[in-house]
Amino acid sequence: MVVEIPRWTNAKNEINKKEYGNPIVQDQKNGKPRFVHDIFPYKGYIWNYGALPQTYEDPETKDKFTGCIGDGDPVDVIEIGSKLGVLGEIKKVKILGTVCLIDGDETDWKIIAIDVNDPISNNVRSVGDLESVFPGLLSATKNWFTDYKIPDGKPKNSWGLEGQAKDVVTNHNS
Repeated sequence: MVVEIPRWTNAKNEINKKEYGNPIVQDQKNGKPRFVHDIFPYKGYIWNYGALPQTYEDPETKDKFTGCIGDGDPVDVIEIGSKLGVLGEIKKVKILGTVCLIDGDETDWKIIAIDVNDPISNNVRSVGDLESVFPGLLSATKNWFTDYKIPDGKPKNSWGLEGQAKDVVTNHNS
């Protein structure tokens, strides 16, 4: 994954798909840089947030799980490890599972992952392990994504997959 937004920061940075080299830039709205508001009790983004380059949520195709079109962006990643990311950092991650946000009638998949070099990476194999290793993280993640646009006057986001985090499918025989 590439880190677009380090944990605890507020600037809304994104891979610019239109500019040569796809640099990471701070998103703009009405000519002004975008930031997310702190939502009590959270400070900025609560994980390292980024994307999987060369992926795409198609805005012309309805997702079979949600019935909504894609958001036109690379697939998002929330990296939950203990180390703060750096803007533009490339992290080798282990995918644990996913949650499916519905944001403005668009499907916006969020891959849940952990840096493979994180000291606790070996203790986490799926989202099913998260509650014992990171108590409350899935609940906090859902609350944050549900409410983070409310201070901007937007409605709460909703969820696909009945709001459940889904584990990655793995072959445990290897």
